[in-house]
Amino acid sequence: MIAFLSQPWAWYISGPLIALVMFLLLWVGGNFGVSSTLRSICAAGGAGKQCDFFDFDWKNQRWNLVFAVGAIIGGFIASTLLQNPNPLLINEQTIKDLSSLGIDFNGTIAPEALFNWKNLLTLKGFLVMVVGGFLVGFGARWAGGCTSGHAISGLSNLQLPSLIAVVGFFIGGLVMTFLIFPILF
Repeated sequence: MIAFLSQPWAWYISGPLIALVMFLLLWVGGNFGVSSTLRSICAAGGAGKQCDFFDFDWKNQRWNLVFAVGAIIGGFIASTLLQNPNPLLINEQTIKDLSSLGIDFNGTIAPEALFNWKNLLTLKGFLVMVVGGFLVGFGARWAGGCTSGHAISGLSNLQLPSLIAVVGFFIGGLVMTFLIFPILF
């Protein structure tokens, strides 16, 4: 069982599972999205007294909080107990492109050359991790949700704003990959 869980799942397993979750959420009237969890946490902490955006009945969103906690626990279990011993397989051209930017690929999803405590204290590392994280959070709020909320939940509900947001996410990803990333590195 551990061997099955520690391997990547094929699209024909994970895709229908995502569809089942979306069907259940649509059935009970819920919307999937992780960025809205932060709003619920702030509302539970009393931020609604200071800002109208956080003044709502967060108790109706308890399931979303449980989902977020489960995702954190699941990520911890997957990264510690179910680690796949095989290196991540990516295209050889991608490895060459990373190498030309000074990033050694070590077979993991988060290259140590980018994501480590020492890099956080450099200007480039600070920009990538802290400013980049702020921009992701700001963008999720400005777009009315995160990539998972718009791409999975919004598109399955046939919402035009989600389609526009997903197109914007892809354009932003292309701009980052081909224009900004080479400048930073």
